Amino acid sequence: MLEKILKNKIHITQLFLLISLLVLVRVFENELFYDPFLDFFKKDFVKMPLPNINSLQLFLGLLLRYTLNTFISLAVIHVLFADVKMVKFSFLLYCFFFVIFTTAFFYIVFFTVENHNWILFYIRRFLIQPIFLLLFVAGFYYQKQK
Repeated sequence: MLEKILKNKIHITQLFLLISLLVLVRVFENELFYDPFLDFFKKDFVKMPLPNINSLQLFLGLLLRYTLNTFISLAVIHVLFADVKMVKFSFLLYCFFFVIFTTAFFYIVFFTVENHNWILFYIRRFLIQPIFLLLFVAGFYYQKQK
């Protein structure tokens, strides 16, 4: 019984530290990543033209942020479920979604003439926030229950 309680305390501490890391990525986003869309989406962006961007720097900033969020999220999944297969499957999904969302993001930025700022906002949200973690934890928890 004492061993089980101690193990739970360790898991809770690990989860707290990992979630704190996700928060720190968000708190220091301006200092860590090149992203002209940070200020753009804080304004009334619906009818505004897109800001000037350095596409390579933007891609590398998105890649770095997505990678940080991914590895922290994979660690959270590992702590919660202690299943290496789930972590590997999650990693493949993260890679797949990065390619899909990054392609869609840059397609909208460079090749659309119409104003698709709302779509761009939501695609970017999936790239810079750990939304997949919430979806994967809920899905894996449901799967474990069945």
